[in-house]
Amino acid sequence: MLFKKLKSKIIDKKANIGIIGLGYVGLPLAVEFAKVGFNVTGFETDATKISLINKGSSYILDVPSKDVRDLVSCGKLKAVSDKGILKKMDAIIICVPTPLRKTKEPDISFILSATEDIASNLQKGQLVILESTTYPGTTEEIILPRLTNDNMKAGVDFFLAFSPERVDPGNPKYKTKDIAKVVGGITSSCGELARLLYSQIIKEVIEVSNTRTAEMVKLLENTFRAVNIGLINELALMCNKMGLDIWEVIEAAKTKPFGFMPFYPGPGLGGHCLPLDPIYLSWKARLHGFEARMIELASEINSYMPHYVVERIIEALNIRGMALKHSEILIIGVTYKKDINDIRESPAVTIIKELIEKEAKVQYYDPLIEALDVEGLRMKSAGLTKEILNSSDCVVIVTDHSSIDYSMIVKNANIILDTRNALKEFKGAKNIIRL
Repeated sequence: MLFKKLKSKIIDKKANIGIIGLGYVGLPLAVEFAKVGFNVTGFETDATKISLINKGSSYILDVPSKDVRDLVSCGKLKAVSDKGILKKMDAIIICVPTPLRKTKEPDISFILSATEDIASNLQKGQLVILESTTYPGTTEEIILPRLTNDNMKAGVDFFLAFSPERVDPGNPKYKTKDIAKVVGGITSSCGELARLLYSQIIKEVIEVSNTRTAEMVKLLENTFRAVNIGLINELALMCNKMGLDIWEVIEAAKTKPFGFMPFYPGPGLGGHCLPLDPIYLSWKARLHGFEARMIELASEINSYMPHYVVERIIEALNIRGMALKHSEILIIGVTYKKDINDIRESPAVTIIKELIEKEAKVQYYDPLIEALDVEGLRMKSAGLTKEILNSSDCVVIVTDHSSIDYSMIVKNANIILDTRNALKEFKGAKNIIRL
């Protein structure tokens, strides 16, 4: 009876949807559900985010403020801090961060907090879905026991599923609604309801046999990328020793129409997923007595890349007969990837920190980040001017934002270390050093 009632509400778009966490995953998801007619409530602990949403402003570059404004004004979207309102939701989706502890163990405290809030307000007939990236077994081992009691049984009284987020911030081609969704339920009825809910906003929804499989899907996707990036980073280090251009090698190799997929080197991995997800998987594997050696090695190589960038800066300065100490270094781009305003796990922060520790004078320019805190030091984005470029002993392109005037950099900088191949059109310039 509860299953049929919720199914009917979803199909008729009368289900009230609650989304816990309005970040890069939660806000785009909330907007998509609201766009098709659902009443959506976002639950946030950040008062600034709540205020911005309710005023119709977006703080996520991928979500236009106009969309938020229109949806708020017509009553389809709102943000709150009161967890008691969870009682009124028919479906609750958890989109909270899952960082690593300093010991490199999973920190699921945000998931636990969200689960406790849900457990305190759980009503019969509600659907709960976890989207936060985590290790296989989290939904079944952590969330399920906290929601289950004598009067609440999964698949009968409430429904529980996992669906990995697949957001790619800054990707103009693939938005939330365009990316196929994977779901796995604690029971078949749980999986069916989760599949039905997402199919209201996403064309293709793939249901797998259980939550553990769905959790593993996400880790496989990002571990695949991280390991291959680790491989290409190692080849970049190798090519430098051999006097070869890794970028030319990749461009030639990718002309093969089968058996090869291009990955590109860089200054290190950033963002919430790539640096962390393989560690989640490796940690879980160790609990089962298995050492994920390839994953660990790739993580080691990727973690080394920011330090390698600093080594290349030192080499570049040595060419001019200069030492790193007291040299003027300008970092171009500090976000973890181009065209987004997110600095989580950004290799630029590690590079800046190490340069400061070595007593270099560091400035940065990023059109999307006005200010940056590095080890207690407050830095503000410098202007990208001819004077600043010319006075810098070395300019380092760490993040290749599309809006940056690269021709001005090439014309006015003394030495440029390009870690992203952003200056591939300026091959003849003698002041460019490539990663």
